[in-house]
Amino acid sequence: MQTQIVKTTNGPVCGVIEDGCNVFKGLPYAKPPIGELRFRAPGRPDYSGELFIADTFGNRSAQLPWSSPGGFYEREFYCDAVYKTPISEDSLYLNLWVPSQPHEEPLPVLFFIHGGGFLGGTGHELEFRSSAYARRGVILVTINYRVGIFGFLAHRWLMQEDPAACGNYGVLDQLAALEWVRENIAAFGGDPARITICGQSAGGVSVMTLLGSRLADGKYTGAIIQSGGGYPQLLTDGKTLDEALAMGKFAMDAAGVTTLRTLRHAGMDTLLSAQEAVMRECEKSGNPLFYGPVINGAVIAAALTELCRTDRLYDVPVIIGSTKNDVTVTEKEAANENSRLHQSCVEFSHIRQENNQSPSYVYYFKRQLPGDNSGAFHSGELWYTFGTLRHCWRPMEPEDHTLSGQMLDYWSNFTKTGTPNNEGLEPWQPCLKNAPLIKIF
Repeated sequence: MQTQIVKTTNGPVCGVIEDGCNVFKGLPYAKPPIGELRFRAPGRPDYSGELFIADTFGNRSAQLPWSSPGGFYEREFYCDAVYKTPISEDSLYLNLWVPSQPHEEPLPVLFFIHGGGFLGGTGHELEFRSSAYARRGVILVTINYRVGIFGFLAHRWLMQEDPAACGNYGVLDQLAALEWVRENIAAFGGDPARITICGQSAGGVSVMTLLGSRLADGKYTGAIIQSGGGYPQLLTDGKTLDEALAMGKFAMDAAGVTTLRTLRHAGMDTLLSAQEAVMRECEKSGNPLFYGPVINGAVIAAALTELCRTDRLYDVPVIIGSTKNDVTVTEKEAANENSRLHQSCVEFSHIRQENNQSPSYVYYFKRQLPGDNSGAFHSGELWYTFGTLRHCWRPMEPEDHTLSGQMLDYWSNFTKTGTPNNEGLEPWQPCLKNAPLIKIF
C-alpha cells in the first residue's frame, strides 16, 4: 500500500506502508555524480513534476566487496537480497521511516550516517531498516554517500578546479543530504529545528567531522557518536592534504590516468582497481583507514583531535561510546575494560567540559552477543540501537530485546530533548571530571 503524496523541493513523492509506518525509499537528494559531475561537489537535484514512487532502495555507492562471501560481516549484515542493490556511482539517495499515526507537533529527526571504513556500506543495510524510531515518535533518515576513491580522492587537478571540495566529496554528500532533510522534512511531518546527527564507525568519524566543520554549524541540535570518536581521535584524525594528494597521485599512476578529462571518463572498475592498489600500499604502513575526510581548510580546518582540544567543535549535546571488543581494542584491554577507545570517549567528555560545552553522555556496550564467541564486537550494538534483533541470525534472548528497548528509548529521548533521560528509565548523567559516570549497556 502506498502512502499519501508528499511535495518535496524536487517533486512529489509517495512511499509505502511497512510495519506500521510510512517508508520512503531511495529519494534522490543530489544530482547523480556521474560523467562531468564525477569528483565534484554534489549538485541540487532537478525538479520533476512527475510523481516519484519511493518503494525501492537506491543503488549502493561504488565500492569493492566489503566482506568476503561467507565472512563475518557478510553473514552479520550484508547477506540479504534487499541489501544487494546495484553498485553504481549514481547512489546519492536517502530513506525515511515516518510515523503513520497523526501527530500534533512536528517530529524530531534522527539523521544516521552508515559506517564501512569509508570504503563500503549503505543506508539500507539489514540492521538499519527499522520502524522502531517511528513507533517512538522520531523520524529516522538513513543516507548513502560516496565512499572510497569516489568520495575521498585528492589530486592536484581537482585542487586546481575546486580546492574547497577536493578530497571531501563524501562529506559534502552528507552535508547535501542534511540540507535536503532540513528543506523537506516539514513536508513529512518533521521538525527541521530538531535534527540529531548520528553515525557508527566511519559514520561516527563523519559525525565528528560535521561537529568540526563550519559548513554544518547550526544545522543540527545533537550528535550521537558510536565507535567513531573520542579525544584523542583514534580511528582517523583526518588525512592531511599532502597525504591525500600523495595517495591520489599513486592512484592515478596505478590507473594509468594522465589528465582530469580521462579521470572523469575512466571506467568505474578502473578506479576501483586503483583503489585496491592504494589499499595494498597503505597496508604496508599499518594505516587503519585508507580513505576518509581530508583536512583541506574548507570542509575541516584541522585534525579532529586539535579541533576538540581548541574548542572548535560545534556546541551541542553529545552521546558518545564504544563496545567492549571494539575495533582497535586488544584482548588485554577488553579483559580489563580499559581500552584506549573507551578512555578516549571519557576524555572527549572531559575536554568538552573544560571548554564549557554542552553535556556529553558516555556509554560502554558490553553485551556479548549470543551465537558465537565474538563478544561485544564492533558494530554489534547496531542491532540494539535500531531495534532490528528479529532480523539477526543470532539466537537472541529476552534480555536482548529488553536491552534494545532501553537503548532505543535513550536514543529517542536524546533526539527529542537533548537528554537521554525520561520517566521510567534509569537516570543517565553526563560524564564529568568530578563524576565520570558511564552508562553500561
